[in-house]
Amino acid sequence: MPPSKRRQSNDMLYTLIVLIGLCIVATTVAVIFYIRAEDARTQGLELQQRIDNLASAEEVRTLGTIVGTKLPRETQIGTMAAHLDRMVRLVKGPAQPTSAEVKVAEAIKTIQPLLAKARDYVRLPVIEPNTADANAVATGADPNAPGLAAPDPNAPATAAADANAPATVAAGADASQGAVIDPNRIALAAVINELLMELQHTLDQKKAVEQVLADTQNRFDMAVADMQKTKETLNAKVGEYRQQVDQINADYNDLKLLVQRNSDEQIKILLDRVEKSEGDAKQLNADLLKTQAELNVAQNRLQEALTAVGKIKPAPDQEAAAFRPDGKVILVDDAAGVIRINLGAQDRVYRGLTFSVYDKAAGIPRDGKPKAEVEVFAIDQKVCAARILSGDRKNPVSTDDLIANLIWDSDKENNFVIAGEFDLDKDGRQDYDAISKVEALIRKWGGDVAQDVSARTDYVILGTEPKVPPEPTLEAQTADPTLVDKYNAARQRLEHYEQIRQRAQMLWVPIFSYERFLHFTGYASQTGKPGAF
Repeated sequence: MPPSKRRQSNDMLYTLIVLIGLCIVATTVAVIFYIRAEDARTQGLELQQRIDNLASAEEVRTLGTIVGTKLPRETQIGTMAAHLDRMVRLVKGPAQPTSAEVKVAEAIKTIQPLLAKARDYVRLPVIEPNTADANAVATGADPNAPGLAAPDPNAPATAAADANAPATVAAGADASQGAVIDPNRIALAAVINELLMELQHTLDQKKAVEQVLADTQNRFDMAVADMQKTKETLNAKVGEYRQQVDQINADYNDLKLLVQRNSDEQIKILLDRVEKSEGDAKQLNADLLKTQAELNVAQNRLQEALTAVGKIKPAPDQEAAAFRPDGKVILVDDAAGVIRINLGAQDRVYRGLTFSVYDKAAGIPRDGKPKAEVEVFAIDQKVCAARILSGDRKNPVSTDDLIANLIWDSDKENNFVIAGEFDLDKDGRQDYDAISKVEALIRKWGGDVAQDVSARTDYVILGTEPKVPPEPTLEAQTADPTLVDKYNAARQRLEHYEQIRQRAQMLWVPIFSYERFLHFTGYASQTGKPGAF
């Protein structure tokens, strides 16, 4: 083989060997890289698994926000553990180096008895014994309620609380109600704030009570001082009274001696005076019996004389003045319900004055019940117009019918006395102010009212006789001390009623009942209307 061709074959061989070596090296490197890559991937998966166990992707992304500022020479977890230790120390004091779960459980266990005691002062959420799902109750809590906080499902404390649920139930059980305090729904800051407010309220009450106590003590000291002064004053007066008693005893002894000396003479004088007084009394009694007999004889003679005179000439009618008409009807307008009366401004007639209308042939009856009632609404100098308030279709008002009002008089002011009880509104009960209302009505129509019957009294208006309740017993007076005053007041009203009736009969003053009074004034149909009194 030529040398050139041999050299070329060696180069190709070398090149082939180099290529084979390079392939072997590359394969070896690839295998090593693959093995290392698999190791790295396995380590990466393990690291990712550990990271996922530590926190989710979102939590890792917001780790700075969740943890806050990282403490110097501390990791994020170390920072969070330091913050948790601070919170646990705030709740229960220094904690032993242990897991966060145990620390939270111990904190909850420590705070449970305190929360049970705090229930006596503030309202805390509880879990009823028959609740099927305690977590459902906690989840449905109102986050805006005072002293409550919505639970965080991702918080470690929740898991710790659930893990220690039996211990929590035992610590938070309410022996009286069987309820359990739910620590996952309690905000300690709100509870402490309410407790502080309750404490401040208690301190304020204590301060107020201390002030009241101080004021009471001051008053007590002043009362003691006054009592001491009073005691000293009384002691001084007792000394004075003792001196007076001693002086009186001395005077008494002197008088006793004097009486003993003159007792015989004084007794004789007194006996003479007694005998003289008995004689004068017998004479006066005899004179009184004689005068009484003479009075009886005189009254009998007077009664016989009155009887004889009555047979000769009847006694005058004491109610005659009430049956005198005040005027008469001069014109009737049946369509308009208006009449004209022969009284006007010159007779002191005024608007609103009422009259009773009586038949011209029959005159005014004894009971005063009219055929119609009218009210003046227009006045001329000599006549007036009145509207018909009530009437009888079968016996209508006609010309020349008589009109009268017991109170009103064109010539003088009639004087009235009122007594008794009145039921003005016809409700079956006596009106407490009835007399004042009737007096106002009489004065409105030109009359005058007096309290007692006298010679100038024209008419007496008597209501029903006042009722006097039974005299209250001692037990009733003890239960209601006003019963005695009510009983005495009722007796006085009855005595006043009887006195007025007797004086009216003695002075021949006409006595009218309330119904007759209304008939004679033409006001009977108006009593049931509003504003009648």
